[in-house]
Amino acid sequence: MTERTTFFDTRLDYLKGLGPQRAELLNKELSLFTAGDLIQYYPFRYEDRTRFYTIAELMESMPSAQVRGRLRDWHTEGEGPKKRLVGHFTDGTGTMDLVWFQGLSWLEKTLRRDGEYVAFGKPQEFQGKFSIVHPELDAIRPDAEPEATLSPVYNLTEKLRRRFVDNKVMAKAMRSLLEQAWPHISETLPASLIEKFRLVGKREAVWNIHLPQSPAWLRQAERRLKFEELFYNQLRLIANKLIQKEEHPGQVFAKTALLAHFYKNLLPFPLTGAQQRVLREIHKDCLTGRQMNRLLQGDVGSGKTIVAFITMLLAIDNGAQACLMAPTEILADQHYNGLKPFADAMGLNLGILTGSTKTKRRRVLHEELQTGKMHILVGTHALLEDVVQFRNLGLCIIDEQHRFGVAQRAKMWAKNPVVPPHILVMTATPIPRTLAMTLYGNLDISIIDEMPAGRKPIKTVHKYDKHRAEVFGFMRQQIELGRQVYVVYPLIEESETLDYKDLTDGFEGMQRAFPQPQYQVGILHGKMDPYSKDYEMTRFAKGEVNILVATTVIEVGVNVPNASVMVIESAERFGLSQLHQLRGRVGRGSDQSYCVLMTGYKLSADTKLRLETMVRTNNGFEIADVDLQLRGPGDLAGTQQSGLMDLRLADLAKDGPVLTAARESAQIILETDPQLILPEHAPIRNHIDAIGRTQSDWSRIS
Repeated sequence: MTERTTFFDTRLDYLKGLGPQRAELLNKELSLFTAGDLIQYYPFRYEDRTRFYTIAELMESMPSAQVRGRLRDWHTEGEGPKKRLVGHFTDGTGTMDLVWFQGLSWLEKTLRRDGEYVAFGKPQEFQGKFSIVHPELDAIRPDAEPEATLSPVYNLTEKLRRRFVDNKVMAKAMRSLLEQAWPHISETLPASLIEKFRLVGKREAVWNIHLPQSPAWLRQAERRLKFEELFYNQLRLIANKLIQKEEHPGQVFAKTALLAHFYKNLLPFPLTGAQQRVLREIHKDCLTGRQMNRLLQGDVGSGKTIVAFITMLLAIDNGAQACLMAPTEILADQHYNGLKPFADAMGLNLGILTGSTKTKRRRVLHEELQTGKMHILVGTHALLEDVVQFRNLGLCIIDEQHRFGVAQRAKMWAKNPVVPPHILVMTATPIPRTLAMTLYGNLDISIIDEMPAGRKPIKTVHKYDKHRAEVFGFMRQQIELGRQVYVVYPLIEESETLDYKDLTDGFEGMQRAFPQPQYQVGILHGKMDPYSKDYEMTRFAKGEVNILVATTVIEVGVNVPNASVMVIESAERFGLSQLHQLRGRVGRGSDQSYCVLMTGYKLSADTKLRLETMVRTNNGFEIADVDLQLRGPGDLAGTQQSGLMDLRLADLAKDGPVLTAARESAQIILETDPQLILPEHAPIRNHIDAIGRTQSDWSRIS
């Protein structure tokens, strides 16, 4: 073990300047146990103490200010919990009050009348006079000028503050730790990258992230540490991908006779340029003799299913079987119904296996899979059961990847112990490029970024509640033209705390506005039993119902080409990606389709941005980028399960260019030196060896 690793493994209670009691508090409250943990507990913001203000310059809009002056005197006011200590503070340009509600007796003992202090806090104005409640107060010593700095602010718990571990204590502990750690901090990036991107050294970066010498130094420290974090994140993903490609052979799909027959005689419409490009990428993967691991991204309605079917034909042509796994029965049924006409026309045996498949049917399925008589199997998680065994599974397609974890993918691998099947992961949830690189960096990525010809972009409008009569009039017009309408609500029953239109209320209102027998209104929600859901959805699909009032159950629902209007009630309640998914339920046919976003008047800035984005664009990737900026990466694409997202400093919504540079750098290094044996790559090799290859995050200090 190197000297460097031993220092960063030092337990906090052995560090100078901390002591066992504070160390125990940091263990329990913040899960910080070693010097390495503490030095990487970065501030989440900084208070600007680089400037002193006079009392005359104070404004209520300031988030905080520091003032140098004299504490003339103080007195207590009020009784009980309202008892407070009020100090009179002056600096020659005016006077202000300093107010405390806690620790009064201790303050009275320690404050000095006419003492010179620096007061720091949020200025508040009342009747022309400023005050600061619970200011930080530092006495100015005659022999030392007060320091003007950017002060770090750490995420601390209430218990820590009560036990007097505040930002000042943390900054002091950090300074002591940094002084002790200085000789042990080694460079972790090669000189070539430091030079190319003009990065500051590792030591200077770690020091200035905690105790910045100036705003410029803070920017440089952040830039350096973000680059390093993303570089090691990408290096690990790309290394894993290369290992996977080296270690895992894949079946070679060279024959294309079935494919040619399908193209020539049965393809219902010409493929878009994007579909053709993606199919070329997939075919190339299937010729290498290495296992394919590819993510296929495409917006709702971009034609992923036909790409999936053509890929299946490639497998079947070469003596292998294919399966398609979907997260819900509704979606599995939809895929099965979508593929059935193609499979029948090609004379292929297509089966479906879900939780509701009868035992008798299951027995037949299992037998046909083992003999190879079954060519394609569509299903839900039921496909993962051990009893489901294939004769030769060559291709596994997984739909809506974020609903399935890595363990489930691995289970599909084991279905063919000799040569793992090629894996194609499909998603209709557009993932921003930065997020895809971090989440799925070990997969190759294909994107269908073009809509099939003849698809008209959906027209989206935002209407307030007062426009309801106008919206109803528009719905009547569309129904007269023979179209159908979805009306989506966020809730099933009225919630006491939320003043939003609920489904049952909306359903009754809709029946009054669109009375029988002229109109038929249906209802669909998650609390209905599967039979009732299917019954309602089938009536709508057959055109027996004009308006379907529903909750988000229809987000992943059946394809109804005749439904051309989507009205979303309380649209402010939905996230951007959900609004986009709901809108994708219409626009399936050749008619012009519409989406109407209904809201109340009180809208936050974020909500306004969401609605404006929906009205402005139909492009799922553009929408995903705005969503990432609004929500951050944690909520998107189910990233919690990936274990890759605990980035400490980098922000995928803002640091796209840094991520791209880091990924390209990692790629070039691994292509030229996969074993990292060149002398110039020693810092990378030493760093990875020091923290152990088992650790999931190589950017950590070791």
